[in-house]
Formats: sequence, structure tokens, C-alpha cells
Amino acid sequence: MSSIEDPVDDLRVTPPKTWATGLPAVTHALEYSLGQTSPRRTALTLLNINQAKGIDCPGCAWPEPAPGKRHMNEYCENGAKHINDEATSRRITRDFFREYSVAELDRRSDYWLNQQGRLTEPMVKRPGATHYEPIGWDEALELLARELKGLDSPDEALFYVSGRLNNEAAFLLQLFARAYGTNNLPDCSNMCHESSGSALHETLGIGKGSVSLDDIHNADLVFVVGQNPGTNHPRMLSALEVTKRNGGQVVAVNTLPEAGLMRFKHPQKARGLVGRGTPIADQFLHIRAGGDLALFQALNRLLLEAEDAAPGTVLDHAFIDGCTTGFEAFAAQAAKTSWDDVLAATGLSREEIETVCDRVLRSEKIIVCWAMGLTQHKHGVPTIREVVNFLMLRGNIGRPGAGVCPVRGHSNVQGDRTMGVWERMPQEFLDSLEREFGFTPPAHHGLDAVNGIRAMYEGRAKVFLGVAGNFVRATPDSAVTEEAMRNCRLTAHVSTKLNRSHTVCGDTALILPTLGRSDRDVQATGEQFVTVEDSMSDVHASRGKLPPASPHLLSEVAIISRLARRTLGDTPPLPWEEFEADYGTIRDRISRVVPGFEDFNARVARPGGFTLPNPVNSRVFRTPSGKAVFTCNEFTMPHVPKGHLLLQTLRSHDQWNTVWYAPNDRYRGIHNARRVVLVNPADLEALGIADGDEVDLVSVWHDGRERRAEDFRAVGYPTSRGSAASYYPETNVLVPLDSVADISNCPTSKGVVVRLEPVRNPR
Repeated sequence: MSSIEDPVDDLRVTPPKTWATGLPAVTHALEYSLGQTSPRRTALTLLNINQAKGIDCPGCAWPEPAPGKRHMNEYCENGAKHINDEATSRRITRDFFREYSVAELDRRSDYWLNQQGRLTEPMVKRPGATHYEPIGWDEALELLARELKGLDSPDEALFYVSGRLNNEAAFLLQLFARAYGTNNLPDCSNMCHESSGSALHETLGIGKGSVSLDDIHNADLVFVVGQNPGTNHPRMLSALEVTKRNGGQVVAVNTLPEAGLMRFKHPQKARGLVGRGTPIADQFLHIRAGGDLALFQALNRLLLEAEDAAPGTVLDHAFIDGCTTGFEAFAAQAAKTSWDDVLAATGLSREEIETVCDRVLRSEKIIVCWAMGLTQHKHGVPTIREVVNFLMLRGNIGRPGAGVCPVRGHSNVQGDRTMGVWERMPQEFLDSLEREFGFTPPAHHGLDAVNGIRAMYEGRAKVFLGVAGNFVRATPDSAVTEEAMRNCRLTAHVSTKLNRSHTVCGDTALILPTLGRSDRDVQATGEQFVTVEDSMSDVHASRGKLPPASPHLLSEVAIISRLARRTLGDTPPLPWEEFEADYGTIRDRISRVVPGFEDFNARVARPGGFTLPNPVNSRVFRTPSGKAVFTCNEFTMPHVPKGHLLLQTLRSHDQWNTVWYAPNDRYRGIHNARRVVLVNPADLEALGIADGDEVDLVSVWHDGRERRAEDFRAVGYPTSRGSAASYYPETNVLVPLDSVADISNCPTSKGVVVRLEPVRNPR
């Protein structure tokens, strides 16, 4: 294992690509896959991924077409890499942990840690020890249960969930946590998508998107705002290609030009392999970071003015009058929108915005898709509320080909929330748990991710259990997060592979290795399957196909069930053994607790599963008024002092979540390096920094504390003026824990004020 070394940092820059996927994507996917495992295992995973009786991709949450309409290769480049990264033939044994101390592992890169392979048996780092050592499952779970039972309050424990977790295990984890006595259920949505949930709950009564793939295909106009489908959910480009071929248009809104939104070469079609592909964006708005609120406020003013000029021809008055509330106050505020403010915030021309409005006026069916480019700003919630205002003006809510489309970035992040993994689940859900299981869940709100870090940092939380994910590298304010984790009495991680969270330990630390999505899961009653929910509320099964990476692995369901049994005993009396033996019994319970899952086992057995009902699509709004809500959102924009830039953190193309698979970002033309900052050439010139100079990135917060990311290369790149971009998790250190979105408490990772400080003694 130690023969795998980090790539050498040797930056090479080429012009950014103007198209995405095609034959190079196929080649890179196969190269990485075959570098991880055998041709046979690669074929087995790729022929089964995203198929009706196969493995749900553990990558993004973009939905699959209906059974019968799926390609035999229904995956993208990054999905192929992700599934075979999990299916790797490399193994980490006890000899590995004997060779490397925790301190030595902590000095290694995220790439190196991931490349060592699959974890194979439980490990423990005991108090004062320098190395992990083997531990049996019974002893490991008893150790964790003993710590949980020894806490002064259940609220001193945190139960964290990543979006990779399946529905069955997520439901059990929240059941265990609430039976134990806490709502401390932070999850990855807290750090990425919480602003969407907050805004949509308030305006539409449900925190999910309202559109389907068919809606995308048949829309007249699709806005793609603050997201990069070509890297983060490439199969979305296939859907947008159908939109274009059906006569629809696409408007891309981003601080960087993204290759996939320029031209898409479908790798599963001849025209994508040998032809020029399909142009995607009909118009690209090169917006300044944080300017999206102002853009939609301007569009809304233009629509109201168009209605005034031609009464009864622009707005959907039947929808506004019958299904909404708050229109008059919203319209009065929209009329005050200042063009000077809009142009300053967006960096766009009035002509560009008016051209977009003309497209809107010619379109009957409009969808707005967005991701973290909107959610991870201080004003993320007002921005999404303004998007909802925009759609409601012309009745583009609750009808075919139109609606809201927040795109989730991890395979079951939406399903975990549906299953109850949220620190603020509504009382109706808690009441359903009580009726079904016979205990009273705690009613007080728990801790989200940011407040959980703060509680560990201050010593108020003492035990951390993470199920899937890489909490240390996914969170903001790296130094504070790492100190918080090290303050814990015990940290435990349910994981498939090694990551940074295993090297940043509490006094006692446990690694609990689990089955991957691709592994067969056999329990007492036979082979099991699990379920997931995608970004469009489709629920379907996932069945592992590979032999488990080790005979010593337990499934996530088994780990949670056994831990709960040891921690709770018979108080309350819950059938943990039954849940572990037969996942169908979990689904039976879910069907009686979670709305929309009635007759769960029978419906999910159908090819392709089923779609959860969304009341918005029947124009039923579960808001206090029973109507959709127009909101008044004050104009705001990020304040950036002279000599500073507004930095957004982002992924490279050869990366999935916190782990990178190669030091490249092919579409943006960055090769053999990750510590780069992309800056508009005019901004570099104004700052007196040359292309290629070595700089430190320094962020300053209102408390006067500086946070520094050292030794980056400045690269001239077509970012919008005043905006810069750099890869996470390397730049998470720059995001203060206290810098969060209003209302949602989501870290502001797309709006970090930084200065570039030349390195005194460059390499």
C-alpha cells in the first residue's frame, strides 16, 4: 500500500475546454476504474450501475430515466470512477495500521488516504496510543455504547449522517438517536442544501423540488444557476440535451464559464463520440458571485412592468389570486428595485438582463435549477425565495414542464432527510414515531453541523458518531473543526475507506468498517436490498453485486442495530434484531411513519420504484395560510473591500465530494496541481499579481482573526470580475464557523472575502 504516492505538484495550465464528455470521458472513466480493480469487476459494476435491478450510483442524486428508457451504460465519467473507487481491489489490514501512526497518517493527503483501499476490520485508537489497533465488533460496539450511556445528557452526543447512507439505515439511526433522547442529527445538508429547504418550506410548504425528468425534457426554458453539471451531476446534461432537441432553451448563470453548459457530447451516442455534440446554453450570464438575488429581483421588476404595459397578458392572475398570498407587498417592493444596485451586484448589463426577460416572456413553461452557488451565501435563503417569486408570477409552479429544481449533490442526501435525519423534524413526524414505537421522542431542537462543531469545541458535546462521509474535510473552519473533534472523549466513524476524519481523533477513536453500495448484503433471512431517494423524489432499490471486501464487514443497518441494542437495552423495547435480519421489516415501519411510503415493500419492488407525492404539483401548499407565499426580500450584495476578492470554493473535475482522484481539473485546464486560485486576469493586474505567482489566501472575519491557506498559484482565468475560485477541502480553512447563511445556518463557502498575499520566499 505504501507504494502509492501522491502526484507531484507541477502545475500545467491549458486553455479551458469549450465542451464536455465525449470519448475522453469514456477513456478517463475506464483508466481510473481499471487502475482500481480487475476488468471483470469493472464490467460487473458498470453494467449494473443505475439499472432497475442493479446498484444505485453512490455519487450524485440525479434521477434515472424510467426502466425501458435507460441506456445499458446509464452512468457518467465520475459515477464510473466513484463506483470503482469503492469496488477497488486494494485492502487495508491491521498491518497497515501497525506501520503507520495516526500522526503519520494525518500528514498524508486526502488522495493518498483514499487510495490505500477498503477498510477490512474494526480498529480502535485507545487513550494515549499513537496507533490504531484491531478490536472485535462486540468490544467496539460495547465501548461506544458504554460511552453513550456514561454521558450526563443524551445531548452530549452527535449522530452525523452523510448523503451516501441508505433510507433503511438512516431511518434506524434517527430512531436510535431519538430513543436515546436527542435530536442531535446533523447531516451534510446542513452544509450544502439547507438554504433550499428553508426557503422552499417557507414559500411552498415543502423543502423539495417539484419537477421530474419529463418536466426538464418538456420545459420551454430552463435556468441553470450556480451549478456545474458537467462535473457534479453530468447526467443532467443528457436531460438538457433532450430539452434542446425538443425546442427548449437554457440560460446558464454562473461566475465561471463551465464546459458542459457550452456544448455537450453525449458519450453514449454516436453524435457525441464523433460529432460536434449539442450546444446547451442559449445565453450565458457571467454573473458576479452573490449577484443572483439582484438578478431575479430585476427580472421580477421587468415582468411587473411588462404586465403594466399590457395588462392581463404577462402574469398568471388566476394562480396569483387563487393560490398565493403576499403579492401586493411583494409587487410594491419589486417596483423599488434599483438598476444601479442590480448592475453593481451582478456585473451584467441591463441589455443582457432584458434579453433574458424576453426569453421568459416567450416561454410558457419555465424551470429554475440551482445548487450550492445559491445556497452557500449569507443571503442564500432570500435568493431562493426570490426565485420562487419569479416562477409564481407566470404560474410556473405546480404544472407540467415548470417548477423549482434544487439539485442535490449526493446520492441519498434527500432521502436521509425524508427518513427523519434532521435536528428540527416537525412535530407530526415525532408523533408518528411515538404512535409506531411507543416512546416519546424529545421535542426540543437538536444541533446542526455548525452548532455541533461549536458544541464539541466548547466541550458541550463529547461523543461523535459519523455514519458515512468525511466530516472533518466537509466542514468549514478547518482548524476549529479539528480542535473540536480532538476535544471529544470518543469519535467513531462508520466508513468504507480511510479518510481525514480517521486521523483527527477524539481521546478514543473507532473505525467501524461497513459494506459499500456495491457489496452484496446477506443477513439472517437472506440477501437484502436498500433504497434511496433522488433529487426528484423517486424512490428505488439498490442491490449490491460484489462479494464484500472483507468477511469482517457489517452493513450500516447491522452496525446501528447492534449499537442501539447495546445502548438502549429494552428501554424502549424495539426489535433491533428483527430489523438487522430483514430490511423489509424496517420498510414496513417506514410505511406507517413517513407520509408517501404506504405499502413501501410492494411499491419499491416494481422496476424503477415509485415517486413520492409532492403536494405542490397539485397546487396544495402546506404553509400556515394554505397558499404559496410571495416574499419581500431586501436587496443585498456581498461587500468586498478594495484590494480583496470574493472567493468561492468548488470541486475539480477529477474529484467527488472531499476526495480527489487525480490532481487535475481537465475542463478548466488545470493539471498536476490543486493549490491554485482562479482569478480574472484584469483583477490580477489590478492587484499587481502576475499569472503563476505564488500567493497565500487570507480571509478576515469581523472578529479580526485571519485564516490563511498557504502556497497557492494564481492562475488567470475567465472568472467574473471581483470573483475568485479555488478547490475545497483545501480552502475550507478560510470559511469562518460564524460565517453562515441567514435563517439556514449554511456555511458561506461561495462568498468568502479574501486577499491574495504574495509569498515572500516562493518555491
